[in-house]
Amino acid sequence: MSPQPVGPPPAAGRDPEAVPTTVEEVVRQRLAAALGGWRGLLDSALPALAFLVPWVLTSDLWVALGCSAAVLLVALVVRIARRETLQHALTGLVAIGIAAFIASRTGRAQDVFLPGILLNGAFAVAFTVSMVVRWPIVGFMVGAAVEDPTGWRRDRGVVRLCQKLTALLLAGYVIRFVVQLPLYLAEETTWLAVSKLVLGWPLLLAGIGIAGLVLLKGRTPFEHADPVLGRPAEDRA
Repeated sequence: MSPQPVGPPPAAGRDPEAVPTTVEEVVRQRLAAALGGWRGLLDSALPALAFLVPWVLTSDLWVALGCSAAVLLVALVVRIARRETLQHALTGLVAIGIAAFIASRTGRAQDVFLPGILLNGAFAVAFTVSMVVRWPIVGFMVGAAVEDPTGWRRDRGVVRLCQKLTALLLAGYVIRFVVQLPLYLAEETTWLAVSKLVLGWPLLLAGIGIAGLVLLKGRTPFEHADPVLGRPAEDRA
């Protein structure tokens, strides 16, 4: 009987060379899909810029919100025309809607930023807890696209890597919360808009760059899971 090849078998219909063979390759693919690529980053950055410029020029809350919403609507139409995922544009529209509702009820422009500040604080707490109990949130991001979303837990290499990447994302949430909360309490709407822009996509790009270095340098082999992180190696046919 001829010896069987070592390592995970290629998926049906795929180029064997394209099948990831290390933990880093899988995490890189999953994170790229979750972030939505450069289009996803633009969907996140442009609305903040569209709010900041009109606000600085006019100090009119509704003009600034309207410009931001218009940019998101254009992004939504473009994605529909290209048959791409609507996740990032729709998320932005919902965020603008919530911000507009809160600001209309309180009459305070700085309240536009309150949902984002609270969300960053909540994410910081959630990411911290997930690391303490060694169920890092990035692991769920990695396993979300497969039938077994907790399969990554069977591979210690995946867990270690996801701990590092979760800590990296946690740092971003903590920085945003620590910087923006004092600005909110001081009613510094313009600086809040600036911080949202500066600590948005530039900070995210910096985090992605650092994560990319971690993923490119690492060559962690799979111990118990195949490249889709969905089944133990011993269960593969």
